[in-house]
Amino acid sequence: MDDYDLDTGENSAPALIRTSENAARFESCPVRKIADPCTVIILGASGDLTARKVIPAIYNLYLNNCLPVPFRIVGCARSRMDDNRFRNSMRKTLISEKTLDDSKWQAFASCIYYLPVEYKDSSSFDALGKFLDDLDTKNDTQGNRIFYLAIPPSLFEIVTVMIGKSGLSVEGQGGNSWSRIVVEKPFGHDLNSAVALDKTLHAYFNEHQIFRMDHYLAKETVQNILMFRFANSIFEPVWNRQYIDHISIIVAETLGVEHRAGYYEQAGVLRDMFQNHIMQLMALTAMEPPSLFDADRVRDEKVKIYRALRPFPADDIWNYLVLGQYVEGVIDGEEVPAYRNEPGVSPDSLVPTFATMKVFLDTWRWQGVPFYLTSGKRLANKLTEIAIQFRDVPHSMFRTILDEPIRANRLALGIYPEEKISMTFQTKKPGATVCLRNVNMDFFYNQGFVDPLPEAYEKALLDCMLGDQMLFWCQKGVELCWEFLSPILRECESCGERGRRLLPYQAGTWGPDSKGDLAAGLPYEAR
Repeated sequence: MDDYDLDTGENSAPALIRTSENAARFESCPVRKIADPCTVIILGASGDLTARKVIPAIYNLYLNNCLPVPFRIVGCARSRMDDNRFRNSMRKTLISEKTLDDSKWQAFASCIYYLPVEYKDSSSFDALGKFLDDLDTKNDTQGNRIFYLAIPPSLFEIVTVMIGKSGLSVEGQGGNSWSRIVVEKPFGHDLNSAVALDKTLHAYFNEHQIFRMDHYLAKETVQNILMFRFANSIFEPVWNRQYIDHISIIVAETLGVEHRAGYYEQAGVLRDMFQNHIMQLMALTAMEPPSLFDADRVRDEKVKIYRALRPFPADDIWNYLVLGQYVEGVIDGEEVPAYRNEPGVSPDSLVPTFATMKVFLDTWRWQGVPFYLTSGKRLANKLTEIAIQFRDVPHSMFRTILDEPIRANRLALGIYPEEKISMTFQTKKPGATVCLRNVNMDFFYNQGFVDPLPEAYEKALLDCMLGDQMLFWCQKGVELCWEFLSPILRECESCGERGRRLLPYQAGTWGPDSKGDLAAGLPYEAR
């Protein structure tokens, strides 16, 4: 298809118009409130994150009539290009994602602009400020702005400083206009860097303006954890140490390090997955019910969980932690290289790509209940699941007639690839003798639902436009998670046994063979 050359002059028709053609779609959209008119400024607009996630998310919100009117996007990066070149680049991305609707693209594209910036040059941000002021005057976006940092973490602080020094973080008096900043994980490399980043953010932005984004929190099935627990009276009474033996949370990937070797060599699996995604899943699973479904109160309850994490035993760490690194193997019938043979990875790298840890929460509800947390790359299947393993029945009235043990009940909250809730329980096999069988009762999340559901990035961006911080991290939670992980990271990265403790595992398997009781953190088929 030919590239578009759009007329975006002052006499152009408004780009985002709710017509009778899509009125029905708007009525069925799950969004109950439309945000104020605003402009989203994407810093790092020429990068992979913008093309794969941010622009497709905004475009889908547009197709579902969830965006405010008027609405504008300004892409900013060091690459030199004009509006049309940037639009055409984004259009090709949507074509490759098979989400482009040509009949609606031209109206959407007329909302997109591009302005080159140098991230360390204050005059670039002064020019950006003038450009945004002109855009507000022309389009009546009311001075409301979201600065999305789609840039490497090493640039977070300097770009924040440039935004602040140019006056772009200042909000209008009396709530006449707002300014927000989105920082996507990782939030620092360790506790000290996380504190330093927050200090820089707060030098120019107030807390209500800062949105620390972890897209896992915006997944529909992750949000459903609280509804499942607290909107159903039959589960909460057994959600404690009296009935639950252990809980396992796994985030498994089949992909390798891909194009992220530069970042991953500095991070490893503990920083990449445990400090954020897995800690959030654990908090949602373990937290107490807030007094009100309100952003601050929900996040306060999560913070209490992070405070309750029992410190890792420094003198016995390896009985609570297994680290691994993938070697060559086969995934989906194709041979894949070892981590050390991936482009950009050191040939003698000791960076872990797999970890399983056993942690405890020192609370009344969870005292003595182990939480097994697992994540890794190049594993057998892509899987995100929270499994609640209930205790065995206290005695067996069938001990004289059954030759097999009674398997305990298990509740699985599937987040990916199957978005479902599955309950395992025992029934009698049909027949003349008494035999048990293990059966599942499944609920599939999308079953019977036809309305459009926002993807994780769509939901997160929409909440940012609405000023709702429910699905975003608070700084105290960030710091507490780093405090918990810091002793583990120090031990793993500085001990003389580091090479011996890093166990190899074949790509396409479920991790290292030697796991002991930590195998409880893996799916049943891997134990």
